Amino acid sequence: MAAASDAPVLVGVGPEDALPVARLAARVAAAHGRRLHLLHAFNWAAMDAPAVSGSRADAEQLLAGATSVVNENEPDVAVTAEIAEGSAVANLVRRSDTAFMVVVGDGGMAHCDRCIPADSPAVQVAARAECPVLIARREPPPAGPVLVGVDGSASGEIALDWALTCANRHQARLLAVWVVDSDGIVEEATERLSETVSRHRAHHPDTAVECLVIRGEPNEVLVDQARSAQLVVVAARGEEPLRGMLGAVSQSLLYHAPAPVIVIRGVTGAPGRDGS
Repeated sequence: MAAASDAPVLVGVGPEDALPVARLAARVAAAHGRRLHLLHAFNWAAMDAPAVSGSRADAEQLLAGATSVVNENEPDVAVTAEIAEGSAVANLVRRSDTAFMVVVGDGGMAHCDRCIPADSPAVQVAARAECPVLIARREPPPAGPVLVGVDGSASGEIALDWALTCANRHQARLLAVWVVDSDGIVEEATERLSETVSRHRAHHPDTAVECLVIRGEPNEVLVDQARSAQLVVVAARGEEPLRGMLGAVSQSLLYHAPAPVIVIRGVTGAPGRDGS
């Protein structure tokens, strides 16, 4: 699917991390030349009249604060705001088919030592959306590279395209990592990674790229590499193409990477090359 040229960056604004989410979303919208739509959702049907009034006032204040952050950080980004009825997940998933990207906060999961519930809003949106999903963190990332894992799959190559575009738009270098399970295939993987990156890099010849082949478990290697990255890009399932779910690597990065993570789903090419 290709996002329409006027498709917005859709931002789920919650009370826990509205400002860092809005700040990152504004930066992404500016980099990709997109407008921003802030959305806060709550179910007022289950509330009495005073609770509805108070909750709506809180929601308006929350959106006003997020809008102010966008205007302060990226004054050229057009921003709109909306209060919607129902759950945030349902609203964001339903509208994702007309969005360029959905941005949500991680709810603090990157610093949580407990098991992350599968019904966490960030997990649900990343697993069900019809467009790429950016999971924002509460702490700002370092000024490091854009990290992407490459595994030879078709969806992994789409993630590579997106990562190259993001690195170019954010004026960062790209770090492409291929993880192998034995020393005997390092040479072959190095050649495949170099060829794959060279082929896709033709659209961004000025973007600095570093390629690494590392032996280990993909989950552990990529989470470790993410500690110095400003952004991580990963296919929803890589070599596990079942639609509507997250693969083991994307789940690990979503749960444990300290950097923001873009989960690529619902698209067939890089932004700007498939009509998006």
